[in-house]
Amino acid sequence: MNHLIRILNDDDSETLAWLCKHVGDVRVASAARHLGGHGKPYLSAVCRYLGVRPPAPNQRSRPVEDCTVGDSYLAQIRQLLAQRGETPLKRHV
Repeated sequence: MNHLIRILNDDDSETLAWLCKHVGDVRVASAARHLGGHGKPYLSAVCRYLGVRPPAPNQRSRPVEDCTVGDSYLAQIRQLLAQRGETPLKRHV
């Protein structure tokens, strides 16, 4: 199927696998050929053409990194603002 549809990343590959399972290889290939013309259509265009909305791609969680440097800079900024008599920045967690 990759020879018919423009696949840009792993999420597209997962979506294509879902789409083929959901509507069938024959319908996906037919839609890609119909939309392709002189090139490969984007996967999103194939989904729209078939009238399906794929599930959201898996969100990969990033590990929490050390924020001490940023927290230190924010503390310094708060001190500077307090010295100037301005409202300190609130920390959003």
